[in-house]
Order: sequence, then C-alpha cells, then structure tokens
Amino acid sequence: MDVEKAIRERRSVRKYAGEKVSEKEISAILEAARWAPSGLDNQPWRVVIVEDRSKAGELAACTRYSAIVTGAPLLLAVFLDLEASYDRDKDIMAIGAFIQNALLAVHSRGLGAVWLGEILKSKERVREILGVPEGNELMAVVAVGKPAETPQDGTRKPVADILINRF
Repeated sequence: MDVEKAIRERRSVRKYAGEKVSEKEISAILEAARWAPSGLDNQPWRVVIVEDRSKAGELAACTRYSAIVTGAPLLLAVFLDLEASYDRDKDIMAIGAFIQNALLAVHSRGLGAVWLGEILKSKERVREILGVPEGNELMAVVAVGKPAETPQDGTRKPVADILINRF
C-alpha cells in the first residue's frame, strides 16, 4: 500500500469482528513499529501483547472505553522504558512515532485499530495487571482487530489553517 494513501485512509476502528489477529500479522505490525525514529536511536518503547480475554477484562475496568478493550481480539500496551530514556519529551514523541507506524501497518493489512489514551489515568493499575516492572510507564493501549464497522471519512484542517509562518 502506498504510504501517503495509507496515511490519508487510516481511521480509528472501535468495533471488531471476533477473528483473532494472526501471529504473522502481530509480528509484521511490531516489525513496522520498531522502525520508528528515536533520539540517539535509544528505542525506548516496550510492548505487552494482550490476547487473553480475562486480562482484557481486567484492563477494561481501567477505562471508560471498556467495550473497545473487551471487544478487541488484540491489545498492545505500549510503555516507555525509563531506563532507556534520555530525554522524556523526545522519547514520548518517539513512542508516538512507534504507535503511528503500528497503526499504519495495521491498516495496510486490512485490520483496524484505535489508540487509547484515556486509560492513562489508570497507568499504575495497568502496569500491575500486566506484570510490567517498575521503571516502565504506560503511554497508550492500542486495540487491534478485523473491523466490524466502516469508519467515516475523515476531514482535516487546510494546510493554511495550521501554518503559523513561512520564511
């Protein structure tokens, strides 16, 4: 899939068919994600793969978007490794790039995903549920699966509306 086409067509998907995401697809998604840029090439991202329905249920209790969490056959909990971190702002941006790569890889395979940030209000509880050692901070949970809905077309502000200045 053409990268610019994927960027324009990707949408958040919040409802999933019951089909499991294959190991091959999971590997391909993580392979694409790990090529995100990071300052000093420190690659500060760490991931927990959640397919277990009881774990998903525990995570669902941590967010008001519980239906998305329980409905997705795959969850990717993305953490910042604080030991690998050298500049918090840059590392959080790198994790954003990691997640965007994952979202584009998901879309290119005909799957759907949504980046969940509201769950961060329960980041310590999520870390405990997933058995993630201290020193890792939750950055997002990404729900992934075969879409059970067709997302609406998106719109964006014109470039002229986002441009502050030009020299």
